[in-house]
Amino acid sequence: MTATTAVTATTAYRVTTRRVLRSEWSKLWSVRSTGIALGATAALIIALGAVVAANYTSGDGDGTTGPAQLALLGTQFGQVIVAVLGVMVTAGEYSTGTIRATLTAVPRRLPVLWAKAAVFGAAAFATLLATAFVTFPVSQGFLSGTDQEAALTDPGVARALTGAAAGIALIGVISLALGAALRGVPAGIGGYIGGVLILPEVVGALPFGAARDAVAYFPSRTVEALMATGPKAGLLSPGTAFVALCAWVAVALGAAGLLLRRRDV
Repeated sequence: MTATTAVTATTAYRVTTRRVLRSEWSKLWSVRSTGIALGATAALIIALGAVVAANYTSGDGDGTTGPAQLALLGTQFGQVIVAVLGVMVTAGEYSTGTIRATLTAVPRRLPVLWAKAAVFGAAAFATLLATAFVTFPVSQGFLSGTDQEAALTDPGVARALTGAAAGIALIGVISLALGAALRGVPAGIGGYIGGVLILPEVVGALPFGAARDAVAYFPSRTVEALMATGPKAGLLSPGTAFVALCAWVAVALGAAGLLLRRRDV
């Protein structure tokens, strides 16, 4: 092999961000569970939105639930599906042993984690955003004439629908990081249930004002704030909630990246 041929071969197989992203995108959609899970999430949110709206009559709410929140009540269950899928995206490779091949192809390791987070977050956000903007008009078909009647152009509605999609997608990325850090599907799901779902309830039950105030910054509560169409007691503003949730994502990915660099596969 000549020097020119060697250089050409090295360039042809050089690891780049684009190639890592393309590889992780292909892996994400080559697994049947990805399409099934995201499809089930969309179907569940739309179906529950329609059922809740069809059975709603004026005055049923507590006065703080907005039209976007009412339509997207199914996201409480959809979030669990997205989170489990996020865990499987990373921890699933440890379970099957394919992570060895992945990290052999990308020896620097961290680009793999960033690429997984980017492609999964993008896929989840796109699916959830489309679902939210389908669910809202479907629910409004049943809510016409009630105190929850609204339009997409009403203040806060489009922002709340977009915020709900972004919030749940970011929760999915946090779960992806948990799967990478804990290297097991059961452990990752347990980390999500304990850290994201249960911990805020435990902290909120403590008899301290500071603890109750801190709960508003936990991931699950920031998602509630993002899907609210207006101010609500006990919740952050949408902008603050989004920043807080992004900070959780950064911490989770940072911890997972540190562990990925320091330990053997």
